[in-house]
Amino acid sequence: MMKLMAMGIGAALLGACATVGPAAPAGGTCSNDNLQQFVGQAATAEVGAQILSTSGAKTLQWVAAGMMVTMEFRADRVRVQLDEQNRIQRVTCG
Repeated sequence: MMKLMAMGIGAALLGACATVGPAAPAGGTCSNDNLQQFVGQAATAEVGAQILSTSGAKTLQWVAAGMMVTMEFRADRVRVQLDEQNRIQRVTCG
C-alpha cells in the first residue's frame, strides 16, 4: 500500500513539473506551422517563450527523454520532446 501511494505521489509530482503555465482557458489553439525550426536547439526559457509565441498555444509542456506523458489531446498545448542532452527533438501541438 505504501509503495503504491509513493508511486502515485511521484507520478503526480512528475506530471506537475512537466507543464509550464496554468490550465489554459478556451482559445489559444496551437498551430504546428514553423515549429520545426526549434529542433536541435537547447531547451531554455527563452526558446520555450519563442515556441509558445510561434505556436499560439497557451500551455508549453517539456517532455524529458524517457518521460511518460498522457495520450490526451489538448488543442491549446504544445509539447516539446527533449533528448538526453536537453536538446529539442520534436515540437508538436496536442
